[in-house]
Amino acid sequence: MVQAARELLAVRTPLDAELMVSDMIGAWWGRRVRGGDVEQVLGEGLVDYAAKAGTPASLTLLICLAYLGTARQGAKAEGAALAMMESGVARPGWADHVGAVKPAGCYVSRDAYGDQDTVICTFAYRWKDGALPMDRHALVMVVDYNMSGMARDAWVSSQVDKLLEQARAEAAGNPMLLFEEIQPEQARALLESAMKATGEPKTPPPVSDSYSAYHAFARARLKALPPGRKRPAPLHIEAPYSRERRAMLAAEFLASDAAEHLSDPSAASRCADHIIDYGCEQDFNRPMRVSPTKCETFLLDWLPRKVMLSGAEQEAMPHVLAAWVRFAAHRTGLPEQGLKATLDAVWEAIGKFPEAYRDPTSFGLDGPLLARLLPDGDLSALARRVFAFPFLQGTHAGIELDHLNPADEGDRRTLLQIDHGGTIDQEHLAWHEEIATRLWDGDPPQLWEAAQRLLDLGHDRHDVLHVLIEIAERIGGDPDELAAALDDIADIPDEI
Repeated sequence: MVQAARELLAVRTPLDAELMVSDMIGAWWGRRVRGGDVEQVLGEGLVDYAAKAGTPASLTLLICLAYLGTARQGAKAEGAALAMMESGVARPGWADHVGAVKPAGCYVSRDAYGDQDTVICTFAYRWKDGALPMDRHALVMVVDYNMSGMARDAWVSSQVDKLLEQARAEAAGNPMLLFEEIQPEQARALLESAMKATGEPKTPPPVSDSYSAYHAFARARLKALPPGRKRPAPLHIEAPYSRERRAMLAAEFLASDAAEHLSDPSAASRCADHIIDYGCEQDFNRPMRVSPTKCETFLLDWLPRKVMLSGAEQEAMPHVLAAWVRFAAHRTGLPEQGLKATLDAVWEAIGKFPEAYRDPTSFGLDGPLLARLLPDGDLSALARRVFAFPFLQGTHAGIELDHLNPADEGDRRTLLQIDHGGTIDQEHLAWHEEIATRLWDGDPPQLWEAAQRLLDLGHDRHDVLHVLIEIAERIGGDPDELAAALDDIADIPDEI
């Protein structure tokens, strides 16, 4: 990378240099390395190596890293760059203007479904004399609310006027699109929330191929926007729904004209509850928002992973969803073409639903056993709960395991004692209870993720449990530190 930085000496503008270095350090975004955090191992390692090189190219790289890097990388790079400049190492004339930008306007293009926002933030460089050069540029980011409000695409354009003119033209006379200017504070809050949702993933995230190349540039540019507006990612969002409010909404739906053709009121009621819960918990408290993508994701992805439906509910769900679309579209004012497209998507998904939703009992799993493991109907919890409590059937020392409930605290302790052959130190048993309870609840989610990584490496279940106990005992009650420590597990240490 230090050798590649020689090309920085040939560029003519700070924008070109910033984009080149952002692309360079995007090579490790979202990657995992042994020995620590990738931004520390590679990012800070690059800063140290560039500082030792002591060349004009490495100085230029450090100047860009001081602006584009993480806080730790930036501080180290700035200190190293200042030392090199004091020693007389040369740098390009534009290097003093890296990051010296001023926001020139922020805009959002939003579809009528509420699926996504395309946010455009324009900037221009401010030179020492206060003049603004002609090299304006726009950072464009796509925020996807069907994917937890994450930023899934980013790019930069120097054709600012053309870009804005095209966005306005696409929205003109189109009821399915809205284009408007927004406050810079609003844009910053929206995009910071979106980039946080995308996160620094442990597995390749569903983002565009170009996102990693622009990630550092976008992170740095957002800091040039004024802060001050703290709000969730969507610009238009409802207050959290209480259980009572959800029940009232379901009752309104079931009493509406849209639901009058549903033949099984009991199954329809339970299906409506799932639809509302999905909108509240997965879509920023927006159960009334409907779109083709949201309905397909709910029916073919979320339900098969998360909810155990009865046979009657499986049969009723697609029809209840179609009725909900009509009900919600009328209430929210979704344009007719949006309603038609959403219903078309639902009916197309109906044919795929029986294949996507595989009833757990079809795999030969015992119904009563499933009911004990999934009293909350959370299908996604099945694997981790079976891992936590592998002995739930048969007889041990005269105890009928089929009568023990793993959701009950007393029965849970009995099951864990049986798992250890009935002989276990009480303090050690308490830690096994702690881990089993966390696995049962999925809190934190990194616990089961770490367990799966270790199991995939071929380690014994009991050894994996002891690693999880060791980490929980060492970290204590800090949830963030526990999650970070679990994320760092790549294998079982030799001393465990």
